[in-house]
Formats: sequence, C-alpha cells, structure tokens
Amino acid sequence: MTGHPPGPLWAGRASNRAQWLLAAAGAACVALGVHLAVGNAWTSGILPLLMSVVGCLAAGFLILYGTLAFVHVAVTVDAESLEVRCGHMGLPRRKIRLAEVSSAEFLPRITPQQWGGWGYRWRPDKGTAVIVRRGEGLELRLGDGKLFTVTVDDAENAVRVIRAHLRSLAR
Repeated sequence: MTGHPPGPLWAGRASNRAQWLLAAAGAACVALGVHLAVGNAWTSGILPLLMSVVGCLAAGFLILYGTLAFVHVAVTVDAESLEVRCGHMGLPRRKIRLAEVSSAEFLPRITPQQWGGWGYRWRPDKGTAVIVRRGEGLELRLGDGKLFTVTVDDAENAVRVIRAHLRSLAR
C-alpha cells in the first residue's frame, strides 16, 4: 500500500477543434467512395472504378482515424503512473510508470511544427510526444534518458503533482 488514495491525483485534457475540419474531409472521401460504388453504372470498366472506390475509401478512413484519434487527449496521474489516452476510443494509449520517471518539466509553448505536426510523434533528438494542439504541456525524462512530451491543459499543476510524487518515492 502506497498511502495514496485510490483514483487520479491529477487529470487533464486538451482538445483541437480544427481536427474536426480534417475529419470532415475524410468523411467526404468516404462518401465519394460510396457514391462511386453505388451511384455509378460501372460502364467505363471495372478496374479503374474499383481502384477509385478503394482509393477514396482507404484515404477517407485513414484521414478519419488519423484526425479523430487526435481530436483530444486525456491525461491522468495516479499513485503509480501517468496515462495518456487519445481520441474517443482512447487509442493510442501510453502508460508510464512514475517509478521510471527521473524528472518532469512544464513547457509553456509547444507547437506542432516543433514535432512535425499533430499526432503521436517521434523525433530522435526529442523523443516521443502526443501533440493535439499548440500551447502548454509537460515533458517527462525517463530513467533511460528518453523524453516523453504531451500537450495538455493545466500542465503546470500536473508537473507539481508528479514532482511531489517523485520526492515521496525518493524518501
């Protein structure tokens, strides 16, 4: 027993409403694929039409998943770990045990450009990140030297909670 109450010590989220515009584009691609498949007489040849239908559906579903997965992020810190869940299905998900964290930093200004865009990102010089919008976030340095960054509202309080917990682990 760790002496901490059950449940989260801190919880926060971040959203990006602009991602809904991209999701609408994905839905339009899916609708176009369905329209081509259903509303076409298929007189111009089956192979070109089939390729168009499959291409539209594949592009649409990829855009939909890629955007809806990163419309928002939910971050929780409990007595054991920090957990990041993306989108409405909570996927992708990342759980980091606090025992593996060596430090936590508040970052007041994170931009998607620093990471090459929105989403789940990896850069050799920066580590991994979940970027859903520009703005504040937190960065964890893990015991193996790797970094993990996430954009989330109220990140400064999350860092305080994590640092307090790390001090209690050090005792």
